[in-house]
Amino acid sequence: MPSSRHTADVRPSRGLFDLDLKTLWSYRELLQVLVVRDLKVRYRQAALGVAWVVIQPLFAVLIFTVIFGMFAKMPSGGVPYPVFAYAALLPWTYFAEALRRGSTGLVAESELVRKIYFPRLIIPLASVIAPLVDFAIASVVMFGLMAWYHVAPTWNLLAIPGLVLIAMALAFSVSLWLGPFNVRFRDVMHTLPFLIQIWMYASPVIYPLSMVPEKWRDLYSLNPMVGVIEGFRWALLGKGDFSITSLTTSVVVIAVMLVGGLVYFKKSERAFADII
Repeated sequence: MPSSRHTADVRPSRGLFDLDLKTLWSYRELLQVLVVRDLKVRYRQAALGVAWVVIQPLFAVLIFTVIFGMFAKMPSGGVPYPVFAYAALLPWTYFAEALRRGSTGLVAESELVRKIYFPRLIIPLASVIAPLVDFAIASVVMFGLMAWYHVAPTWNLLAIPGLVLIAMALAFSVSLWLGPFNVRFRDVMHTLPFLIQIWMYASPVIYPLSMVPEKWRDLYSLNPMVGVIEGFRWALLGKGDFSITSLTTSVVVIAVMLVGGLVYFKKSERAFADII
């Protein structure tokens, strides 16, 4: 019986926007393998396994509740502060982890990049897909908190898949810029935790959007995570300052970053194997 073979047609780019997405689709099995492997490696030698997915945000919520909820008396829109904070930490934790993996994935997979040909876009794409499993597990805790504090869900929950997709697109688009830069300058992996921390405080995670002065909100909403976080609070709790304008601004900013990131990534990838 003849064996099936996969033939890759490797050719130079034909233009600035020649992204060759058809080839990316033909390597979808490799994408699946990388995602599954990433999940196995992440928890294989962890004593607590997937419990870390729950422990980390719960401890963050506990600290935020004591410092910002009890001491600083941060407003929470009429809902218990632990639920208020966790509703924001849920998308933020996913985004931060996806961004971290996506931005450092090329260097982490350097042996694979040097040895064989495949669309390099698969690496950051797999990196932002894998944390969705963590997100799903953490979501169970969110509904547990809502039940504990008697916060009833609404039909707004139907908006969550779209909001997750926006957060994924943001993590992917930023990774397309930082990933190639990290290949050339390893400073990225050292500055990334600081960047993520600053980004969190620049987003309405521990405080409501209502605390931002009205005259600054349009500028503040240029941070794409503002629309995502407020959207999650609206979808989960029926609260928050969610607006279509803010979410539209997030989508437009992400679209610009994504298109520019794809072009920059494709232009840079031809040198990955040489300098990684």
